[in-house]
Amino acid sequence: MVARTSRRIAAIVAGVLAASLALSGCLYAQIPAEQPRSSASPAPESDGIADELLPFYEQTLEWESCESAMECAIVTAPLDWQNPGLGEIELAIIRSRATGGDAIGSLLTNPGGPGASGLGFIRDSISYAVGEDVRENFDVIGFDPRGVGASTAVTCFTDPADMDSYLFDIPENSRGSDAWNDELLASSAEFAAACEANSDGILPYITTDQSARDMDLLRGVLGDSELYYLGYSYGTFLGATYAKLFPERVGRLVLDAAIDPSVSGLEVGTTQGVGFESALRAYMADCIDGSDCPFRGTVDQGMADLGTLLAGADRFPQQGADGRMLGADTLLTAIIAALYSEDSWPYLTAALTDTLAGDPELAFTLADFYYNRSGGVYLDNQTEAFSAYNCLDYPNDSTPEDEAASQALLEAEAPTVAPYWSGPDGCDEWPYPPSGVREPIAAEGADPIVVVGTTNDPATPYEWSVSLAEQLSSGVLVTRVGEGHSGYNKGNACVDAAVETYLIDGTPPEDGLRCE
Repeated sequence: MVARTSRRIAAIVAGVLAASLALSGCLYAQIPAEQPRSSASPAPESDGIADELLPFYEQTLEWESCESAMECAIVTAPLDWQNPGLGEIELAIIRSRATGGDAIGSLLTNPGGPGASGLGFIRDSISYAVGEDVRENFDVIGFDPRGVGASTAVTCFTDPADMDSYLFDIPENSRGSDAWNDELLASSAEFAAACEANSDGILPYITTDQSARDMDLLRGVLGDSELYYLGYSYGTFLGATYAKLFPERVGRLVLDAAIDPSVSGLEVGTTQGVGFESALRAYMADCIDGSDCPFRGTVDQGMADLGTLLAGADRFPQQGADGRMLGADTLLTAIIAALYSEDSWPYLTAALTDTLAGDPELAFTLADFYYNRSGGVYLDNQTEAFSAYNCLDYPNDSTPEDEAASQALLEAEAPTVAPYWSGPDGCDEWPYPPSGVREPIAAEGADPIVVVGTTNDPATPYEWSVSLAEQLSSGVLVTRVGEGHSGYNKGNACVDAAVETYLIDGTPPEDGLRCE
């Protein structure tokens, strides 16, 4: 997901693999094959665990059959790992047993967000998440992090109409004015107050640090002495944080479409805006070469016409069949949703063609995929959890000078998206101050950690993967040359072989491997 604010412009990232999945995976879902069921589990692994945490690590899981030959269970975790007596939360997990019989171990996965459902990711599209060889050799685990989905979850608006208003309403005041700024902050304050009122006291503990500690608990109760992990997008930050906290327990970690943990929220947003502009230009070049493109001329001319379309939507929003108005912000959300995967570009062409003709329905469909909205309801709480994590993970420490420089850079390098990228920081209204830090992660002493980066990834730009691989003392960089968000299991045999050989055999690829 992408959140556009002034100080943490996109903080905040999103990198959600789920956004690309929504258009490429969920439209033709890949159903897991039948496989043997078994409720047997290794004994919990609790070596080196503090006495006060042993009741959590030594719990016995009660697996139940669920969802086409998979198994589900609930894990109990401390609400606050620094104060384990404060209370408890639940973590929902799903397991797809190794199709080859004997498993190397459990492979935890995370699709990104923050806020995307890892349980749903494995349940609905396991073949999109991991390749067949990985499925054969690992018990593949999906889990909803704290605050997300079927785990103890952040809850904000209880009426979908209120969420519609928060996400889609057109401000009454002119963009960039003080009154517009105040109007958006008032909307953020209403949203934050609903989250505080309806989340049963969990908001201060919805952080990546706490969630990484939850992952070590999952490792332990699943019986593994080391963590095997495949994290996409925001999941790379979660995995890197785990490596920082538990370097001695790192087994085989793959971090695909990385977030740089050392850059500020403002830098994250700025770089992401430039990344989406770059991806939009690649889309435009492809579109103009085709027969169905609504744009003509050069790429620059096409981008200028698209900028005119966005400006028109800003001045004269189009009403959808359900009464929602398609303004520039929602139209940009629709565009972003389709840029996560090159396979989704035809949907974008169709949506832009219809919007130019005065029909906003396909654009709303793309935006609804982005927010996981269907039939007027929201299918999960990813927007709420996204805010909860990012408002605590990212310190709000940019200066007005930093913001001015960021805006100047956006206007110079991302002129199409820049007018709609910035706005007030909704996290200013969050009921709790940030507790996270932005710093390099070295994870000294960890076994090799493979970082996969795609050269024109719009959501998590390639430079972040390069930076994370350099920060990690045992980082190994694999480069996928291409478009779209993430690299593994997306049709590049070189990347797939590097990742799967490492996960299955323990042999890391050569650092700097470049997959054309």
